[in-house]
Amino acid sequence: MENLALIDSFSEFKDDKLIDRVTLMAILEEVFRAALKRKFGDDDNFDIIINPDKGDLEIWRNRIVVADGEVENSNQEISLTEARKIEPDFEVGEDVSEEVKLVDLGRRAILALRQNLISKIHEHDNTNIYKQFKELIGEIYTAEVHHIRHRAVILLDDEGNEIILPKDRQIPSDFFRKGDNVRGIIETVDLKGNKPSIIMSRTSPVFLEKLFEQEIPEVFDGLITIKKVVRIPGEKAKVAVDSYDDRIDPVGACVGMKGSRIHGIVRELGNENIDVINYTNNLQLFITRALSPARVTSIKIDEENKRAEAMLKPEEVSKAIGRGGHNIRLAGQLTGYEIDVFREGAEEDVELSEFSDEIEKWIIDELKRVGLDTAKSVLELEVEDLVKRTDLEEETIEEVRRILKEEFEE
Repeated sequence: MENLALIDSFSEFKDDKLIDRVTLMAILEEVFRAALKRKFGDDDNFDIIINPDKGDLEIWRNRIVVADGEVENSNQEISLTEARKIEPDFEVGEDVSEEVKLVDLGRRAILALRQNLISKIHEHDNTNIYKQFKELIGEIYTAEVHHIRHRAVILLDDEGNEIILPKDRQIPSDFFRKGDNVRGIIETVDLKGNKPSIIMSRTSPVFLEKLFEQEIPEVFDGLITIKKVVRIPGEKAKVAVDSYDDRIDPVGACVGMKGSRIHGIVRELGNENIDVINYTNNLQLFITRALSPARVTSIKIDEENKRAEAMLKPEEVSKAIGRGGHNIRLAGQLTGYEIDVFREGAEEDVELSEFSDEIEKWIIDELKRVGLDTAKSVLELEVEDLVKRTDLEEETIEEVRRILKEEFEE
């Protein structure tokens, strides 16, 4: 029979690695049955024989012979006279199989068939891509920068699959050029219409955890367990690690000699400051470690309300809070407790809110934002340090310090 343009197109698909022979035949039959339904109203009485290897197919319509003038359904029945044009010895009640030529479907139907076939093949490909990447969620993946947009970077992998790295999943210091290789984790995979939407993230705590697995053999082998990871992407992270083998120092193994092992991870994350902490079931000790590099004098824990009060020497308070309050915030996320920091001798201190008559509220709020909520916590720091930590002008800070000093001079 005539192969026409549609049959020629089989060769375009039969070598596609994502489509096996059985699946291709099923797609082809589905496409042809849809065309037959449109043409004849029903496809139940059609046999479709496909040979995709040769680029060939046959369509046979099966009808019952009825007496002349008694045809009620021309798709299911054929008159005796018409049947005998096919085979002269047919009788009423017999089955007639007649080949349907593709050309009989009409030019427009053939063009629609080809388009429908291509659409079904792409739909199948997209389903396979969706399934493939669904299994990769939470795993590190590398792809190349193809296009840089305002809100996202579009990446392509070696197979030409499109992966999206949104702006809010990029580390603030990330800077990409076309052709750069980018590592991240596959965070989400969804089907939008028939097209898979693959989202990569470099800000997820899981990315940092997977980097530890890649870079540190003891983590990869399971000798060291990562209990929890918390991050402020590009700024600071805390990683709690544990080992069931007493001979292994989990922190030392992760950091390496002079930071040699962790250096590559820090560089990948835009010089993110990473604290590696020994995990322990002793809650007081765990909170104490979580507040490092600050040295804690004592801890008071309220387990019911998930709160902890840490007492520190005055010179350790700023370390516990950290730049922008990052250290204390991450310590709280790591331990699951809201941590309040108190200075030894804090009874002589005064809350900043007590100075609301002399210091504007927005200035007090800015100081509190970086963990400075008492007069002494502000006075303990130099003007230059306060300028770096806050968005306040030097003149404003000097005026605030003058007001606070007067309180203690009285």
